[in-house]
Amino acid sequence: MRFSELKKASLVGAFFVSVFFSLQAAALCSVSEPLSRVKVAAVIDGDTLRLVDGRSVRLIGLNATEMGRNGRSAEPFAEAARNRLQSLVSVNDGYVAIRPGQQSKDHYGRVLAHAFDDHGENLEALMLAEGLGFFVAIAPNLSLAECQRAAERQARSVGRGVWRRPPIIAAERVRRGGFAIVRARVERVDTNRGGVWLELGGSLAVQIPREAVAAFDGALVGLAGKHIEVRGWIIDRKGRGDLSRRARWLLKISHPSMLAPLL
Repeated sequence: MRFSELKKASLVGAFFVSVFFSLQAAALCSVSEPLSRVKVAAVIDGDTLRLVDGRSVRLIGLNATEMGRNGRSAEPFAEAARNRLQSLVSVNDGYVAIRPGQQSKDHYGRVLAHAFDDHGENLEALMLAEGLGFFVAIAPNLSLAECQRAAERQARSVGRGVWRRPPIIAAERVRRGGFAIVRARVERVDTNRGGVWLELGGSLAVQIPREAVAAFDGALVGLAGKHIEVRGWIIDRKGRGDLSRRARWLLKISHPSMLAPLL
């Protein structure tokens, strides 16, 4: 077989593998009930749509990498994620069906919703299965959390997309805010009126708000001294009061799928 034929065969094989994983993800997160079908005016990035009625929709459960803005280059797979979401919208004649979350808007005023194609297949799960973003779960919008998490596992298990070189960092190397996946040893576990706090190495603490603690059931027992992987948005608390008794960097989580013990 000539090189050109071998290359073509590899590309065809890769296409069908991608379709296979996408179909698996869709089967996990598909819906059958009637949903509101809306026209999309623009795909802003890999996890945000603008509708013709002027509303912006932030897709639930998916965090795509950041597009280049304000002189900064696009993060890996950001443009691929936007293009893929655009194609998923385009094959449905520019429409998506949406199901708003229990919390229907974020603090930017965007609609928080799941998006589906004409076959009832969840677009976030399709993107996650193709490695075009990271799974996130934020209470109370958790209805598809487990199946979306499974979709991400498909991509992660074979190093697809963002999982080729995942941006996993050690707690002591945290230097800026934003979304991150952190691995660290839990130095101490504290409880107060704000909930449960995991003090990690460096200047990073994880907070589980009091109202979310019950969802973790026994997942927090015996964590002190163990290594974990945790994900979410890191907040820089510098300039927000005295840091002498608290960590500079804070990461809040509200669902156990955002925290995993490491063996």
